[in-house]
Amino acid sequence: MTDTVLPADDNGVTEVARGRGIAAWRQIADEIEADIRSERLRAGMQLPTESQLATRFAVNRHTVRRSLAELAARGLVRATQGRGTFVEARPLPYPIGARTRFSENVSRAGREAGGKLLEAYETVADPGVAKALAIAEGAPVVRLDTVRMADGSPISLGNAYFPLPRFVGLVDAYRAVGTVTQALEACGVGDYRRLETRISARLAGVEEAQKLDLAPGRLLLTVESINVDPAGTPIQFTRAAFSADRTELVVES
Repeated sequence: MTDTVLPADDNGVTEVARGRGIAAWRQIADEIEADIRSERLRAGMQLPTESQLATRFAVNRHTVRRSLAELAARGLVRATQGRGTFVEARPLPYPIGARTRFSENVSRAGREAGGKLLEAYETVADPGVAKALAIAEGAPVVRLDTVRMADGSPISLGNAYFPLPRFVGLVDAYRAVGTVTQALEACGVGDYRRLETRISARLAGVEEAQKLDLAPGRLLLTVESINVDPAGTPIQFTRAAFSADRTELVVES
């Protein structure tokens, strides 16, 4: 949805209050936030351009730009280069349990799952990867770097490791089917379960913020997970970072 929001009043201008000790940019940000919280501005709606907002509030574009930056810092909007500024969706509930599947979780929330393979290559297991996969340090593994999306909005980055030579055909399978579950099935693993999940938090780095369309310094929920096959053998170790503004991790018992 790309409806333009914040309709103007009869005169086409909404004056900000002067001389009250509250900066104009903050008043504009607060008014837009109030419309988002009340759902007058719905998820996915596109805000007017900086020029249109400047005219509406009778301020300069620098003031509008600061207001939009503040809204992005609050996790309420996101700016997409070449397209404009959009209202963020409410956080997606993402269950973590014995059978954690990204596509199923996103679909269950009524959203469309998607993703993109950023990079895939063979490397060697560092101490953390080796311990998680129960293999020797320095043993060969294949690594998939991905960005995962809900309704086209990036919600997580992941670095997933799979032991070689067992998963030598995984990259080609993933490129063909687009999901880890189907790629594992193509490699002979018809089912798997979550053995362990570790959750922490930190601020997004510059590159992570760019890939996730976040304001720099927004909070990330970091998840390290181990999946095992029906025999209990580790098959996948993943280091993922979820946008805390867009995702609510739900630990199932």
